[in-house]
Amino acid sequence: MTHNPLPITGATQLLGVIGWPVSHSFSPAMHNAALTELGLNYVYVPLPVAPEAVATAVPGLAALGFRGVNVTVPHKQAVMPLLDELEDAARAIGAVNTIVIDHRPPGDAPLTDLGVSMTGYNTDWSGFLADLAGLGVAVNGRDCLVLGAGGSARAVVYALATSGGQVNVVARRPEQAAALVTTLRPYVGDGLMARPYAALSAIVSALTAPLIVNTTPLGMTPHPEQSPWPDALPLPPGAFVYDLVYNPRETAFMRQAQAAGLQAASGLGMLVHQGARAFELWTGQTPDVKLMQMVIG
Repeated sequence: MTHNPLPITGATQLLGVIGWPVSHSFSPAMHNAALTELGLNYVYVPLPVAPEAVATAVPGLAALGFRGVNVTVPHKQAVMPLLDELEDAARAIGAVNTIVIDHRPPGDAPLTDLGVSMTGYNTDWSGFLADLAGLGVAVNGRDCLVLGAGGSARAVVYALATSGGQVNVVARRPEQAAALVTTLRPYVGDGLMARPYAALSAIVSALTAPLIVNTTPLGMTPHPEQSPWPDALPLPPGAFVYDLVYNPRETAFMRQAQAAGLQAASGLGMLVHQGARAFELWTGQTPDVKLMQMVIG
């Protein structure tokens, strides 16, 4: 049943997203719809925070009584040293996209002078896996090809490797792919390898029905005509293409896959599922994922 939004009062709990910029974020609409549907007295707001202001903004969230925030680019690494605790996945991935602020009652031993504990989580990796599961895409034992080695790639590679995928990381800068693999291997084992983009054709020929994930921004608005996949290179039979880009809804890479008779998906589902996990961490309740996707889709 859909509820009317509760009036904002002194009892309303605060949530938000910090980034620079955040005007494009779908998160406020997505979370406020889910909060309203459950009749929870929260409000979720966009908070533009310039990079030079992160060190003062994050403690300020606790002082203002926020229950938690999402963290988007370019702050996912910068917030980490400002927190009291990090969950294991966030530490391994090297990025935080969700902060939970625990306001301790008087008399408890405070972890900061404000009497709060701020814990960093990464829900991108679990949101990615949740969307794959919903799409019926198996990972365990599967060949996986990850295009790109930036911040988004770290969460994807962590997710795939911890789920039993055989992960090949391909980047135009081979040293970046090698650094990602070296950093993650102690956490996920030996099921991943850094490969040069120049050898993409040879790499693809050795893979069987791979899951191919684009973690680069190629194809994102305002350049929807771009694709990370060379036009002259056929996509391998049985592949599933997953493009983290979700604006536009159908990317050039997805169209290449569909033209080859392959299934493809955008990162919109990952966005929704990572948000749903953050919602659970803040409120202790499970949101309506279909509603969240409908609001932004």
